Amino acid sequence: MKLFSNSLYIVSTPIGNLDDITLRAIDVLKDSDIILCEDTRRSIKLLNHLKINKKLISYHKFNEKKQIFKIIEHINKGKILSLISDAGTPLLSDPGQFLVKECIDRNIKIVPIPGVSSITAAMSVSGFSDKFLFYGFLPKKEKELEKLFSSLSLFEHTLVFFIPAVNINFYFKVLKKYFSGRRFMIGKEITKIHENFIRGDIDNYKNQKNNFKGEITLIISEGTPKKQKIDEKKIINSVKKYLKRYSVKDTVDLIMKREKINKKKIYKLCIDIKNEKII
Repeated sequence: MKLFSNSLYIVSTPIGNLDDITLRAIDVLKDSDIILCEDTRRSIKLLNHLKINKKLISYHKFNEKKQIFKIIEHINKGKILSLISDAGTPLLSDPGQFLVKECIDRNIKIVPIPGVSSITAAMSVSGFSDKFLFYGFLPKKEKELEKLFSSLSLFEHTLVFFIPAVNINFYFKVLKKYFSGRRFMIGKEITKIHENFIRGDIDNYKNQKNNFKGEITLIISEGTPKKQKIDEKKIINSVKKYLKRYSVKDTVDLIMKREKINKKKIYKLCIDIKNEKII
């Protein structure tokens, strides 16, 4: 397979089982001049397994901005570069976005080499709706987590997250507040020898012993979205404020843009305030 020079290849690699790599990915890595690795110590294990010996450049979240122009320079010299992450598909909760954006701005050819992903692997055995939203790694602080879950609980689709296994009980404590009535699936060690999937109802989740390691894929089933609470006092105050400056029609339109509330209800509210039924 002939590769494009002056190009960047985004190559998916195994998430556990080293045999889960496509023939095309192997060919691309073999023919690359330089391979960008999230962690060269981990990537070398895969490359040795494939008997590939190439120049490696460390490219991770702590140095990705600094490395960009050096990498672009290699590409402009006609080199073929491949980007791989520690596991799975690069850029999905992994470094690479800054580099890809820079290549797009410079009209450098970017070629995706698809392959295994823990997201699709877990979804395929979840039994949940295939309409899903992938968020990635969850916030570590409880306040940020509550704000996020409050927003995501309005979605009816399946939700996919990555979380550190050691914090699983903490996340479920908050999940129960916002996703009561839904089911979950935990995927750990996916494609590895000790692969395991844990399924159940969120309401009935029992704290796990601290024997989970690494990262796990957490899937929350589809469900009926929670209705957003309406602050009636706030809406009444807004209607009063707008009615001093605008017509009833304009007031209704303005409130409709800001709040998820029935149009007839807003109109009735305007009329009641006009007629001083609401003070």
